[in-house]
Amino acid sequence: MCLAVPGRIEMIEGDDPLLMRGKVNFGGIRKEVRLSYVPEAKVGDYVMVHVGVAISLVDEEEAACVFDYLKQMDELTELGDTLQ
Repeated sequence: MCLAVPGRIEMIEGDDPLLMRGKVNFGGIRKEVRLSYVPEAKVGDYVMVHVGVAISLVDEEEAACVFDYLKQMDELTELGDTLQ
């Protein structure tokens, strides 16, 4: 099963849309993420991330809903390993 996890962009690096990367906060866990599929993203936006790549923008409400589900399933402790 594939899982995409929402996170909030804290920093963006690079001007070339194909090489854009950013620091994304996943409820306290910060990871570097490739942003080339969402070149319109900006600091403060929420993105869905799969295997280290942001695949879409989401709103804050949807991101919070997904985190609530993950908490209920007790899956947040494994996020540190799966987002690399």
